Amino acid sequence: MRVFGNIYSRMSESVNKVPEVGMGDTINMYTDRHAATIVEVKSPTKIVIQQDSAERTDSNGMSESQDYAFTPNPKAAKEVYTKRKNGLWIKTGESKGNGTSLHIGQRNEYHDYSF
Repeated sequence: MRVFGNIYSRMSESVNKVPEVGMGDTINMYTDRHAATIVEVKSPTKIVIQQDSAERTDSNGMSESQDYAFTPNPKAAKEVYTKRKNGLWIKTGESKGNGTSLHIGQRNEYHDYSF
């Protein structure tokens, strides 16, 4: 699945989405992204996710053009994210804006080979 556009504009799209169990998400970690699934909604501002298994489906090598197939991974560690005052979903225990953020409503995977 290729996703185009600025990651920060896509993150702002998730601000008003209502989280639901089974909904796909993207964990944003600097320039890399990882697909995930919501496994529990504790409140409108607190969710639990698990990182999905992502299998590369293209033949583009160390390229920016990357396609993946996703499957839920029930054995993955569970992580808690909370919706902050600025509307962004941030991993519990990390400061807003400086921590790992979550884009809810869309799965995406990307490995930045330039690092």
